[in-house]
Amino acid sequence: MEAVTALFAQLSRAPDFDAPELQAYDSADELMLDTVADELRGIDDGELVVIGDRHGALTLGAASLGARRIRVHQDPLLAERALTANAERLGLAGMHSSHPLDESLLRDARLVLLQLPRGLDALDEIAWSIARWAHPEVRVVAGGRVKHMTRAQNEVLGRSFGEVSAGLGWRKARVLRASARRDIGPAPFPQWGSDAALAFRVAAFGATFGGATLDHGSRLLLEGLGVPERPGVKPARIVDLGCGNGVLAVSAALRWPDAEVIATDQSAAAVAAARLTAAEAGVADRVAIHRADALEAVPDGWADLILLNPPFHTGATVHAGVAHRLIRACRRALAPGGELRLVFNSHLRYRPLVEREIGPVREVARDRTFTVLSAMRR
Repeated sequence: MEAVTALFAQLSRAPDFDAPELQAYDSADELMLDTVADELRGIDDGELVVIGDRHGALTLGAASLGARRIRVHQDPLLAERALTANAERLGLAGMHSSHPLDESLLRDARLVLLQLPRGLDALDEIAWSIARWAHPEVRVVAGGRVKHMTRAQNEVLGRSFGEVSAGLGWRKARVLRASARRDIGPAPFPQWGSDAALAFRVAAFGATFGGATLDHGSRLLLEGLGVPERPGVKPARIVDLGCGNGVLAVSAALRWPDAEVIATDQSAAAVAAARLTAAEAGVADRVAIHRADALEAVPDGWADLILLNPPFHTGATVHAGVAHRLIRACRRALAPGGELRLVFNSHLRYRPLVEREIGPVREVARDRTFTVLSAMRR
């Protein structure tokens, strides 16, 4: 494992959000690789699948132990890009290939390394997918930080596997093992939800933030969407940044039927859900949905209106810097005089940043938890 330790020290989070207190690996990555080190040295090419690798620690660590033709699924686009960048920089390019969470990822896989996701729905979809497509004798080794683990994760794994066990803790990390895949029922996702405030149903996959619901922040933002910053002026080009299940993009498309709408999110599960939500609402032809980093899919000065309900975490770590990065990106994409409509947890106090980066700010709505601001680009 000395080679793995040396490799970890060279990993970078780039181009993902970075900060001095964040790193590209943790003790769960180390524990998982140590647990399966002997298996990896004897595994045949193409039999290893890695799911949830954040920046390449699991994939490249496995490659350093002898695994080849590693198939990988990472929901966030920036995680994919970080893995690719680390592989090229460390001389391990060509050892892995990226896949959606489907048969192309898991067909005949005998060993799956899984960085446990934050949500139980995401774990449920992953476990079902492994049981559906992997080799009958597949073994799953899932790791996480103990503070983020619960017994419910064992129960979710137990829906798809007959044998689930937990290992001993090490440096605040723990590994779960699952095997003996069960006969499973129909796919648990996508799921569909409805809300009295919406004229359409909402889709979600396991890793779609917020699930098939209208979250509290988006609800407050939508309530104020009927109060335009410039009365009588209809936005012709609208962006839903960090679109999640597509609620804001679809609502905007229905409210302004002549507008062009772009929805963008780095999450594969979010993009897939937003496409289903748009199709269900009958606006798929007017909402262009992109898996992209921030606003890279939006031309300079294109948007008359950007809607933003930003994330407040990176992976399992709460960090306001992710939202700061998205807010700063809005200035380039907004047309002169264009509007950023932003909702956020009030205690985060984003207003000074928005004023500095975008322009004059007005408070549109506020409740006990959230604030909605409107900012006009100078």
